Amino acid sequence: MKPVRTVLSLALLAAAGPLTAAEWIGTREPIAGNAVYFVMTDRFVNGDKSNDQRDQGGKELHTFDRPIAGAPKGQSANIGYMGGDFKGLLDQADYIRGMGFGAVWLTPIVDNPNEAFTGSSPVQWKGFMQDGGKTGFHGYWGVNFYRLDEHWPSKGLDFKGLTQGLKNKGLLTVLDIVGNHGSPSFSAPSDRDQFGKLYDKDGRLVANTQNLEPAKLDPKGNPLHAFYHNTPDLVQLSNLDETNPAVVDYLVGAYLQWIDQGAAAFRVDTIRHMPSSFWKTFADRIRAEHPGFFMFGEAFDYDAANIAPYTWDANGNYSLLDFPLKKAMDETFAGKGAGFEHLLPALYLQDGPYANPYDLMTFYDNHDMPRMNATDTGFINANNWLFTARGTPVIYYGSEMGFERGKAEHEGNRNYYGTANIAKARQSPIYSNLRRIALVRKATPALQRGLQLNVTFKGDTAGFYRVLEAKGYPRQVALVALNKGKQSGNVRIPGSRVEGGRYRSLISGKTITLRAGRTASLPVAANGVDVWLKDGRVNNPVLRAELLRSTRNKGHQGTTPATTANNQ
Repeated sequence: MKPVRTVLSLALLAAAGPLTAAEWIGTREPIAGNAVYFVMTDRFVNGDKSNDQRDQGGKELHTFDRPIAGAPKGQSANIGYMGGDFKGLLDQADYIRGMGFGAVWLTPIVDNPNEAFTGSSPVQWKGFMQDGGKTGFHGYWGVNFYRLDEHWPSKGLDFKGLTQGLKNKGLLTVLDIVGNHGSPSFSAPSDRDQFGKLYDKDGRLVANTQNLEPAKLDPKGNPLHAFYHNTPDLVQLSNLDETNPAVVDYLVGAYLQWIDQGAAAFRVDTIRHMPSSFWKTFADRIRAEHPGFFMFGEAFDYDAANIAPYTWDANGNYSLLDFPLKKAMDETFAGKGAGFEHLLPALYLQDGPYANPYDLMTFYDNHDMPRMNATDTGFINANNWLFTARGTPVIYYGSEMGFERGKAEHEGNRNYYGTANIAKARQSPIYSNLRRIALVRKATPALQRGLQLNVTFKGDTAGFYRVLEAKGYPRQVALVALNKGKQSGNVRIPGSRVEGGRYRSLISGKTITLRAGRTASLPVAANGVDVWLKDGRVNNPVLRAELLRSTRNKGHQGTTPATTANNQ
């Protein structure tokens, strides 16, 4: 079983016991020490043109380079493959690691159809929920979950080779997985090659919708339909039946295979589209083979009460992408006028619905939504917050330069990046500021794992502590000061909440001495951040009492099943 992830381990602590018996730590999850860089493999870098499959699919249904019609002059988006592969990713490992990241999340690697889809509505510029003419460049249309898609490997570089290569560069591999669907399965003019089909590890056909609408499937009478529900879910995608033990065995077996080849964690796609009973079974079986294996789900919902049940032990103890905080960040940093105080309700540091808010994966945009539409300073301020506040930061490829900012899926969100943009990114102020704060987090366990004590959040400034005092970790007190204003400012810490001692700035290298009981005023540059670090324990009794109150809430461990987004 996976170790229970709690807000804090309270070794030997009783309510009336001495405060010195406590451990102050938010999370012990290994992933917390590694900010995550998210790439769509096909759209990152083409390192090997020999695997582009440029003739695949024939003339009409070719899979390579399919521009979306109707794009305004100077803009573009594409629904075909663009050539990104494992070699291109591995070639840029130093670039990713050099920015301060310790893990790479890549889109699904399993085999996808070998031609463009002929069903659905044709994809239009800015279109939504349209798949006509699209290919499986994104990896989410699996037809064989045991087989590596031919677009990714190169000679001598398969998935195992990629994960080992990334590990050698100091990067963990986070693999995107899908449980609720395979490829588009109906609405095409005729039954097409691979669509709506599933093959096992030996290449044998085990399921086939035969291009039939879900209501026309006969799961009880036709063995090839038994893998599917006879109700629709997401657009025309096949709807896998998680109540069929053979489906569970198929998915568990496939994903154990990829763990054995080096996947260090899973991002779980569309977790809300399958009941929590399935995810509990899945987690138990994965962790029976790999104890403590970390998984975080995508539950696209901005209401924490709706998504938090997935984090509970009863439902599999998954982490989540933090959609509620993403929404608050967008309103705070993307020119919508909200002050830092707007972030506070989304943190849920105490008495919240999550099993442990410190285990959440924090982000401000990704491939399934418009990229954050912020100025350069908006991105800088968002990153300063993301890399100092609770949670593990996730950055979508290109956001280090504001790539295609504001663009949705079918208007450029998923465009090809390439080495030219990597060179351009190095000149961006977003990149340089991101790299600075990401490297500070990477070197500071308190920012990765420490409990967060909020002091002042008002308008353009914020100040808070991150406190780490636990077995196996250095004792650290990090005092974070943020300013998203256009002018330099000061973050004021009331005397009663000042932890006295000598601090060193992890930004400038300067040192200061703060006196307990005396108000501190910390200067911060415009659109800036400072992190003041004190080595040692917290001595201020007011702060220690706050830490104690925080630790008494170990997170929510309810038994209510998580809500699914379909009618199964």
